[in-house]
Amino acid sequence: MAARGKVLITRPMTAAVETRARADFDVEIRASTAPMGRAEMIASLADYDVVLPTLGDAYGAEILAAMPAPRCRLLANFGVGFNHIDVAAARAAGIAVTNTPGAVTDATADIALTLMLMSARRAGEGERLVRSGQWRGWHPTQMLGLHLSGKRLGVLGLGRIGDAIARRAHFGFGMEISYLARSDKATGYPARRAESLLALAAAVDMLVVAVPGGAETRHLVDAKVLAAMQPHAHLVNIARGEVVEEAALIAALEARQIAGAGLDVYEFEPEVPEALRRMDCVTLLPHLGTATEEVRSLMGHMALDNIAAHLAGAALPNPV
Repeated sequence: MAARGKVLITRPMTAAVETRARADFDVEIRASTAPMGRAEMIASLADYDVVLPTLGDAYGAEILAAMPAPRCRLLANFGVGFNHIDVAAARAAGIAVTNTPGAVTDATADIALTLMLMSARRAGEGERLVRSGQWRGWHPTQMLGLHLSGKRLGVLGLGRIGDAIARRAHFGFGMEISYLARSDKATGYPARRAESLLALAAAVDMLVVAVPGGAETRHLVDAKVLAAMQPHAHLVNIARGEVVEEAALIAALEARQIAGAGLDVYEFEPEVPEALRRMDCVTLLPHLGTATEEVRSLMGHMALDNIAAHLAGAALPNPV
């Protein structure tokens, strides 16, 4: 049995994860599915040995500074992205941070391909047409979209997830792959590294955002990048909402600078602007990137593995 400690899990988890957590630790699981508030986060640092936070639980510098002598010594983040945690401030307070890399790769790549197909083939618009009762039957020029096979895919960020997206696109649809990364990547498929983001945007039919969130990538896709894209091209974002400047995207779509967008994340999530919601050329998903039973359980077990190692005084499997 794992070493026991007082643990807070900030949102409900799958049954398998909750069962293991209750067996191994003195655990409290919040019933709310909403992010923690300021007072809750500050109190959690005083009341628990470990906190398992999730996206939206914003353990920033101000929260960490408000509890100068925390009981908590580990933030075992549920998710690969951890831009909602100020890692430097946590370390300064003596709190380690872990994440769950690898577990999310395939599921997130699958959602990227889902959005690519839905946006290119106007699937969301077509589904709404059928549900409305306004569909009058097939005809040769009905809802013509973009044929994805053989087109050019640009991947912004060729890490685990970006690579999985590119692999699916190349071997599944015969797409030509270009990417932007800090260095050349060894791939199992033909791929060309672009000289710049503007050059990448200008050369592709589909641009997928797959970089981590944070200050370095905030508004990386801005009005200039969108203006560089071709009028028939589509943008897909499965990374973090703030990587894409939402106001610039709305303007580009309204001006028909690009043909469409597929979004699983939003700059001010869960707020989604009415302007995006009313546009038929935009496919909107409610942050489904990792939303499968298997993946969410795997993520939870990885987080629990990090907790168990910490409480046992062992090396953390996934430190950040």
